[in-house]
Amino acid sequence: MANTISAIVGLGNPGPEYSLTRHNAGALWVQHLAAQHGQQLRPEKRFHGHYSKLRLPSGDIHLLFPSTFMNRSGMAVHALSHYFKIDPANILVAYDELDLTPGTLRLKVGGGHGGHNGLRDIIKAYGGNKDFPRLRLGIGHPGDKNKVVNYVLGNFSKQDANLLEDNFAELDAYLKQIVSGDWATAMNHLHRSKT
Repeated sequence: MANTISAIVGLGNPGPEYSLTRHNAGALWVQHLAAQHGQQLRPEKRFHGHYSKLRLPSGDIHLLFPSTFMNRSGMAVHALSHYFKIDPANILVAYDELDLTPGTLRLKVGGGHGGHNGLRDIIKAYGGNKDFPRLRLGIGHPGDKNKVVNYVLGNFSKQDANLLEDNFAELDAYLKQIVSGDWATAMNHLHRSKT
């Protein structure tokens, strides 16, 4: 049983040139969530990003896509956390994961940053606290560490974009379990191998 979720932050870079890049997988999910519930993410200076709120039967969920660029994500997450007095343990951070194949999802609590600059900055903003929930969205690895930057800042292939859309549909089906902290049920379905 994980903690209940009060906010979901989707990491990415702002601007149309980055909107469909692999590095924006988390942001794309937050945008999808807002659209699915008839909401629109709007610029909010207080949170250094685009913000909206979902009104679910279980309670309100704050949505945020930081507009600080990836390596300053912590500023936005900390501002949201401080304003609404939400503990890091109740904020789900969604991000792109090189170590998972496209179409793979993983929920977890805690861990290091794994070289992800967005996570690195959030951990720093939380004073070194790593114990916050994460949703890892697989984007695959280019096979050479020297190609990683261009790869994550490149657009999804059509096939991988379709896999991401499938991920979002799966997450829709288990959103109630995710936000209520019933991760055992959600993970039992979402963590199945796609191969």
